[in-house]
Amino acid sequence: MTNKTQWLRHGKIKLALHTVRESMEEGSHPLLLLHGLGERTPETLFDEFSSWPGQIFGLDFTGHGLSDIPKGGGYTAELLMGDADAALNQIGPATVCGRGLGAYVALMLAGGRPRQVRGAILCDGPGLAGGGPQPSNPQIIHPDPHCAPPPDPMAMAELSNDIRPADYAMSYVLQATHLSPVIHPITVCAVQKTKWITAVCEAIETEESTLKDALEIYSRFVPNEESEA
Repeated sequence: MTNKTQWLRHGKIKLALHTVRESMEEGSHPLLLLHGLGERTPETLFDEFSSWPGQIFGLDFTGHGLSDIPKGGGYTAELLMGDADAALNQIGPATVCGRGLGAYVALMLAGGRPRQVRGAILCDGPGLAGGGPQPSNPQIIHPDPHCAPPPDPMAMAELSNDIRPADYAMSYVLQATHLSPVIHPITVCAVQKTKWITAVCEAIETEESTLKDALEIYSRFVPNEESEA
């Protein structure tokens, strides 16, 4: 990671947006990384990201990494989508790659901001399933002990049990596929097939691929005047 960190505001929360790598090709759109539950923006990148031509950014969600911890909790996936929207507003139209919890947020952002998200890539990672499609026995995902600073325990407790109905996830898929300028705006790279991931995969507009192939396809997207409107 470079040492460049921007500070954004989402309501009263100060968010850390890191420049993970500078652009290698002028005019290429950026890639926004969204980490898993209990994680933070990675300091090193997987090899698959090495060929991405544009800038690479990483956002620390509320309660994670260098971002603020709110008093009293109140964590939801929708709150984190607002975090990601603040980052997107800062960096401009981008491909979004989410891991675990970040994959769910990436899906929501693709539906909520279909003209700004140039492809959403959904990968395995902590917090992918959340609390399942309906209320069930509480569970908590333990954070990486090497993650410093550690995440807010309240975030771990609440987001581990965040309900993810398949039909709710599909509402974002439909929004993205109808309004996005990208032909296949959502690509699933996750091997773990949760209820909501399975529903997303069954949508005819959704692609399943490897991370490397998904990055290559989205890196080639060139917007036209209509998509920029």
